[in-house]
Amino acid sequence: MLYHLLYPLHETISVFNVFQYITFRMIYASLTAFLLCFFLGPAVIRRLTQMQVGQHIRDCGPETHHKKAGTPTMGGTLIIFSIVVSVLLWTDLTNVYVWIVMWVLFSFGAVGFIDDYLMLIKKRSRGLSARSKLLLQFVFALITGVAVYLYPEFSTEITVPFFKNISPTLGLGYIFFAALVIVGASNAVNLTDGLDGLAMGPFVIACSAYMLFAYVAGHVKIADYLQINYVSGCGEIAVFCGAMAGAGLGFLWFNAYPAQVFMGDVGSLSLGGAIGTVAVITKQEILLVLVGGLFVLETLSVIFQVGFFKISKGRRIFRMAPLHHHFELKGWPEPKVIVRFWIIAIALALISLSTLKLR
Repeated sequence: MLYHLLYPLHETISVFNVFQYITFRMIYASLTAFLLCFFLGPAVIRRLTQMQVGQHIRDCGPETHHKKAGTPTMGGTLIIFSIVVSVLLWTDLTNVYVWIVMWVLFSFGAVGFIDDYLMLIKKRSRGLSARSKLLLQFVFALITGVAVYLYPEFSTEITVPFFKNISPTLGLGYIFFAALVIVGASNAVNLTDGLDGLAMGPFVIACSAYMLFAYVAGHVKIADYLQINYVSGCGEIAVFCGAMAGAGLGFLWFNAYPAQVFMGDVGSLSLGGAIGTVAVITKQEILLVLVGGLFVLETLSVIFQVGFFKISKGRRIFRMAPLHHHFELKGWPEPKVIVRFWIIAIALALISLSTLKLR
C-alpha cells in the first residue's frame, strides 16, 4: 500500500524513489512486522488468558512439560496478522506471487485455527482428525500448485543443489511435487513446535535464507551470474520473507524460554506452508531439505520411531519422538536443547547459501 501510494511521487519528490528498492522495503517490512508483534503481544496474551485458551499437555509427554499446561496458545493469529499488515504496506500488490503465498498463509492457518478451536475452545479431545487435517492441507496445496503451474512465466524445472546442469522438468507433475513440498514443510514445522521457541528460531533462520534466494532469483543479472533459474517477479517474495522473519522475531520475544505464549497449529501449519511455497516460487524446492534441515530431522525421527516400533513389535530407536524429546529424556535442560538446535539450523542455512556458488 505504501509502495503504491508513495513511489509514484518520486517524480516530484526524489526521496520516494527509495521505495523501488526491494532491499529497502524488505528491511522495513521486517521492522513493521516485528514491532506489531512486539507491541500487540502483551494484549493478545492477556486476551488468550481471559478466554482460557491454554496449552494442552499430553500425559505421555516429558514430566517437565506438565507445568506448561494452561500457557496461552493460538498466538499464531498474532503472527499472521503482523505478516499480513506488513506485506500489505510494503509489497507490490500487483505481484501474483505475493498473493499465492498469502493464500497459503491464510488457508493453512484456517486448518490450524479449526484444529485449535475444536480442541481448546470447544474442548474436544483431539480437534481435527489427522486424516481430515492432511486432506485439507493437500487440497489447498494442490490449488497452489495449479496456480503456479498456470502462471505463464513460471517454469516447472527443478533446481538440484550443487549441480548446475541438472534441472529436470516435471510438466504437469510439478503440481503434485509442489503440493508435496508445501504440505511436508507445513507438517515438519508443526512437529518441531514442541519446546519454547524451538520451531520459531529455525523458521526465522529459514526465512532469512530464502530472503536472499528470492532476491537473487528475481534479479536477472545476479541470477545469470550465479547460473540459477531466473524467476521474473520473484524478488518481491524477499519482502514477504522479511515480514515473516520480523513477525517471527517479534513473537519469539514472548515465545522464548520460559514461553508466555505458544503459536499453536494456526501458527505452525501456516508458517510451514508459507516457507514451503516460497521454496517452490524461488525454484529452491529441494534445497528446503537443507535450509530446513532441523525440521526434516524432527520429522524423520517420528517416521523412523513409528516405523521401527511397528516392525519390531514395541522396540524404540529414540526414548521419545520427535527428536527434541529424546534429548530432554537424556537429561538435557530445555534451554540447552533449544539453543543447540538453533545452532544446527544456522549451520545448515549457511551450507545452503554456499550452494549459490558451489554449482
